This record gives sequence, C-alpha cells and structure tokens, in this order.
Amino acid sequence: MTTPQTSNYVTTGQFRNLVACMVCSFVQTTSYFVKNGCPNCDEVIGLKGEPDKVDDCTSPVFEGIITLHEPGESWVAKWQRLDGYVPGIYAVKVSGNLPQEILMQLEDSNITYHPRDGSDDQRRDG
Repeated sequence: MTTPQTSNYVTTGQFRNLVACMVCSFVQTTSYFVKNGCPNCDEVIGLKGEPDKVDDCTSPVFEGIITLHEPGESWVAKWQRLDGYVPGIYAVKVSGNLPQEILMQLEDSNITYHPRDGSDDQRRDG
C-alpha cells in the first residue's frame, strides 16, 4: 500500500478557493495548480507555471467531492473513471469547456477525453 501525498489534500480553510481540473476533475487551489501542475494531467496539458492555462483548464464550478485514498481499490473511482489517478480530492462533476488547443493536445497524445460535466454519462458502459 502506498502512502498518498498529503499535498494532494486541502485543509478546510481552503474550501472557498478550490478549482477542479476539467480533464481529470482533481480538486485543489489555483495556486497549487500553478505551482505543481495537475498530478494526473500535467505531462500532457502542462499547467505548472502557467497561470493562464490553469484558468483555462480548471473550473471553480463543480459539484460534489470525492476523497480517494486508494483509487485502484475503489468502486467509486472506477465509476467516476478515476481509478488510474493519484490519491486526492476529486469533483463528481465539473462545469466548463476546455480550449480547442487543449482538446487537440489530448487527441494528439491518444487520450480519450470524457467531459467531467456529466454529459458523457449516457455513453458509460455498465
């Protein structure tokens, strides 16, 4: 069993400043994303050190919070398509639209993008 990075979690005093990644739904503060990037997506979309890109690829409008300690063992993680991601806090639904250039980066990297706003639920395999 691996120990999750404590930096992937937030304190209750930070709840008002949270945003969610529109690609993977990871939840953190904007300053976290600028400083560290997204622990799941940064290799492809490169948020680290890019405040404008963080603004484009994260959203303060999200519903529900899931705290995952062992994503590979969680049925909730599987249902939300989070089972391959790092432990941390995730939104159930994230509102917003990714810029076209980010969608193209994901496609060029052979990553199938599933919108995190719930619009893709009807296509989910049961």
